[in-house]
Amino acid sequence: MTSQTPEKSPSRKQRLQEKQRRQLAVVDTIDKAEAKLRKAEAELAEAVAEAVEVFGSEQGASEELGLSIESIRGFLSLVEGGTSGAEEPDGAGETVETAPAVSPAKAKAEVKPEQEPVAV
Repeated sequence: MTSQTPEKSPSRKQRLQEKQRRQLAVVDTIDKAEAKLRKAEAELAEAVAEAVEVFGSEQGASEELGLSIESIRGFLSLVEGGTSGAEEPDGAGETVETAPAVSPAKAKAEVKPEQEPVAV
């Protein structure tokens, strides 16, 4: 009678395979969610860059959107870095052209000195 227990309970190999399958499924789900998050961040960065242009300055956009100046500058640096260009070339081209004309030059000047020591 005990010889039939392998039919009722999975073998070690089967348990391991099932555990691995579940782990791979979770990793796949996380990867997909991260891709969606990166796309959403890129879209948000483009919208913030457009807001800076519409409101005339980082300060104006900050006040109207309820975001800190640092957040605004972070989004502008994402747009300037071209991270959104891979997924949505049409929208990225528009904001990359308009954002530098507004005030990202100030953001670049203030953000770059902090970034250079980290990169070096």
